[in-house]
Amino acid sequence: MIIRGLIIVCLVVFLGSNNLAAQDFEYVGSKKCKMCHNKAPKGAQYKQWAESSHAKAMESLSAEEAKDPTCLKCHSTVGHVDPDLVATLKVTEGVSCESCHGPGSKYSPKSVMRDRAKSIAKGLILPIEEVCITCHNDESPHFKGFDFAEYVEKVSHPDPSK
Repeated sequence: MIIRGLIIVCLVVFLGSNNLAAQDFEYVGSKKCKMCHNKAPKGAQYKQWAESSHAKAMESLSAEEAKDPTCLKCHSTVGHVDPDLVATLKVTEGVSCESCHGPGSKYSPKSVMRDRAKSIAKGLILPIEEVCITCHNDESPHFKGFDFAEYVEKVSHPDPSK
């Protein structure tokens, strides 16, 4: 019950980028995540993401769509976050790690990542259905339905060391 409450609080902070509490959390980009999350013993999560349709989301847009804010808000993490919170994240990263897991500037240090509660307090978002449906919804002209249980399995990238 406590974890569920923490998840909801983090989701509200993440989605409400005007919230003052969110001002401390900046988007650092997938290269920062790669430093720790690309090792085989940890599941090579970065490699899995880099090969996914999330990482290639910008490639699926036409040149005109790639400039359209209504497309960018779901095809690039940069497209749906406060520009003042973008540290080193690039629009070309597509749907980066931080679209699903929140801005990583404060939770990325190893000392924080070892502790789930500390990570959540520092901005980590657990990718629950409410996070996914901010993009996977009928606002998209290409929407064909969204079954969270089915699709979360397709993008799952567990850490086998845990």
